Amino acid sequence: MSNQKQIQWFPGHMTKAKRQMEENLKKVDFVIEIRDARIPFSSKNPMLENLIQNKPRLIILSKRDKADPKASDLWKKALEKENCTVLTLDLIHDSYFKVLVEKANEICSALIEKQKRRGIRPRALRAMVCGIPNVGKSTFINTLAKRKAAMTADRPGVTKSLQWIKLSSSLELLDTPGVLWPKFDDQDIGIRLALLGSIRDEVVNIEELAMYACKWCLDTKPGLLASIYQVDETTPWQTLENIARKRGYLQKGQIDENRLVRSFVKDIREDKLGPLTWELPDDQ
Repeated sequence: MSNQKQIQWFPGHMTKAKRQMEENLKKVDFVIEIRDARIPFSSKNPMLENLIQNKPRLIILSKRDKADPKASDLWKKALEKENCTVLTLDLIHDSYFKVLVEKANEICSALIEKQKRRGIRPRALRAMVCGIPNVGKSTFINTLAKRKAAMTADRPGVTKSLQWIKLSSSLELLDTPGVLWPKFDDQDIGIRLALLGSIRDEVVNIEELAMYACKWCLDTKPGLLASIYQVDETTPWQTLENIARKRGYLQKGQIDENRLVRSFVKDIREDKLGPLTWELPDDQ
């Protein structure tokens, strides 16, 4: 197996996006931050803390259907202790426009009351939608807008510019590109992000992702790989080799390592291992 590779990814358009977000924050009333429910800590962008400062924040834990429900409950409680409003959603199948408007009104109640006191008819609330690549921002916006207002793809870095989307007379959204930070101080964060598709495969080591995921499964979910792949669980690499032999990933009798690791990572991304949450609040 290859040595660990330092994961860094900060294309030029992300530098521009960060600057645009700073410039547009004064135009919005609150921030909607979308994180992946499977990795709520790793999919948090530390740059946002400085960017949004005192703006009220609604955190949406997306891909609820792909995460462990009990773990999602723990995360919701932990994040609410940080004075954040939290929704856990399946962005494709849930109906959430009504609850989103309710939460927006709760978060911005002081602003709404201030406008009423001044005799001003409350205008549409404006929210900046932000998050790292591939957490479901565009899916969220398109589902709410009931049209293809934002480009989507199951790969990071699709949205490249800012745009306003009017959802109703009560709510407007500002879509922003997914922004990753320049360097991961904790390499496990980079690996978890890459494993679940927030970093392009071209800049990561797939073998490392497979090994990390296999070791994590053996340590935290013993018996999971044995039941799914019908193999013996031993060391991480031996377990992966057992999967390769079971599936016939061989070349001239030798393990086809490239096919093995890519297949295993693909299984994880396609939820073949079931709903999993790769980190818990107590881990941090």
